[in-house]
Amino acid sequence: MHTKNLNEWLDWQSSLHPREIELGLTRCRTVAQRLNLLPLPFPSISIAGTNGKGSSAILLDSILSAAKYKIGRFTSPHLLRYNERICIAGIEASDNQICEAFERIEAARNEISLTYFEFSTLAALLIFKQQQVDLAILEIGLGGRLDSVNIVDSDIALVTAIDIDHVDWLGKNRESIGFEKAGIFRTHHPAVCSDKNPPQSLIQHAEQLQTPLYYLGRDFNYTKTQLKAKTWIWRSKLANYELPLPNLLGDYQLQNAAGVLKVLELLQKNFPVPETAISQGLINAELPGRFQILSGRVTRILDVAHNPLGAKVLTDLLSKTPCQGKTHALVGMLKDKDIPTVFKILKATITNWHLATLNVPRSASLACLVKHLTNLGVDKENINTYSSITKAYKYLSASVPETDRIIVFGSFHTVQEALSC
Repeated sequence: MHTKNLNEWLDWQSSLHPREIELGLTRCRTVAQRLNLLPLPFPSISIAGTNGKGSSAILLDSILSAAKYKIGRFTSPHLLRYNERICIAGIEASDNQICEAFERIEAARNEISLTYFEFSTLAALLIFKQQQVDLAILEIGLGGRLDSVNIVDSDIALVTAIDIDHVDWLGKNRESIGFEKAGIFRTHHPAVCSDKNPPQSLIQHAEQLQTPLYYLGRDFNYTKTQLKAKTWIWRSKLANYELPLPNLLGDYQLQNAAGVLKVLELLQKNFPVPETAISQGLINAELPGRFQILSGRVTRILDVAHNPLGAKVLTDLLSKTPCQGKTHALVGMLKDKDIPTVFKILKATITNWHLATLNVPRSASLACLVKHLTNLGVDKENINTYSSITKAYKYLSASVPETDRIIVFGSFHTVQEALSC
């Protein structure tokens, strides 16, 4: 009997369900119950938000691992390998582990059609149970309330920065999006929000559920010390730390780290973490695709920024790392993103635009990308088009002067393809 390898499983899953994205908990919860996964036999933290989920998950994992806990981490999407989504003690799950989990899920689902993401959620939970992790960190894929990860009643919920994204599923303003994110809250289980201005809908939902909510600026805060000190200060009603800066570039990572430290404070009774482990975890944290600088003949910066908040952060980081020559932007985006606002925010920072389509059905067309730039007044002489990210990346890497720099952004798919070159 032929058993599928990982690529065959993933190709098959992509075609199994009629829709790439279909929110709802019933399908995934039913199969999880058949697999005897719920309730989970280990504590968990769920992380929702528009920006900063991946960074927060990595920081939590790095710090708890430095404190010698065996951590399961589920994140999405991946950049180079599907295995990146499921990590145990900092090591990616093997193809065999994932395929075995898929076989068990397939045997249990019977008539239920699962999405690609639902398969990955269930596989992660199965592997974490098999590996007997001490605690699981679970990143929400889309929204919160109806995302498949929300079948889990997590011990602590963390909501990161909230902005406008996925409007077709989550709504067109921060209040509707905040309500969806707050869907991961549970009655009497604490929640943390690292957004400096949490939507009222999120605060009200916590009150209705009697969820103890701790948020940035009220229950905990941070300040950056002098630049030369390379430290920052985190404080709450119970603690005050001076810590090394995270090994993730950008001041916004302090906002993510601040929320993470409040989660750790709430975990302190069952998972005590010494200050030395916090410092070590901040220093050790690594996350590709977030202002990732590649050295070589010409500087290349890869960033998964794909919404207005991400664009603002990218603009800020670029302004703090000046370049002698021109800044070339290599961009591919999904058509359901707020492309005009992203371009408007970055317009003053970019000299030349290099546009390409992505190898996914949801890719924005070249005509669409060009139209948005010309509508903003960008000269057509400064706009170049290519049939793929790969062709554009190879051409730019070989041809632009050493004094210039290349910025690759717009989507996880964009960065993934560039990293694969």
